[in-house]
Amino acid sequence: MEKSKEQHSKSSLFHHNLYILLGYSIYVFIQGGVIMESPSRPLDALNKARDKRVIVELKNNKSYIGLLKAFDIHINVVLDEAEEIIAGETKRKLDTVFIRGDTITIISPQK
Repeated sequence: MEKSKEQHSKSSLFHHNLYILLGYSIYVFIQGGVIMESPSRPLDALNKARDKRVIVELKNNKSYIGLLKAFDIHINVVLDEAEEIIAGETKRKLDTVFIRGDTITIISPQK
């Protein structure tokens, strides 16, 4: 059953997010009465971002933005159409880059 815009805006006033840990590593996300399972392992979350633009931040304060093409269990990643970002500024545009997993601090889908 689909909510009208008015019902949706009213229900959003009482809208809460709740994260529950079930078992070893399964999270359930409850929002507005809808239950959705989120990825149960970090690699599942990363796999969901495959072929999407991601931001990869490194320990040396450099960042790379590009299409996530591949990764492995060590979180080594391959980005296509990559750009190197330093201090918020695009320094160079690259084609395909391989980034070693132990240099990565954050991987996030780009908004």
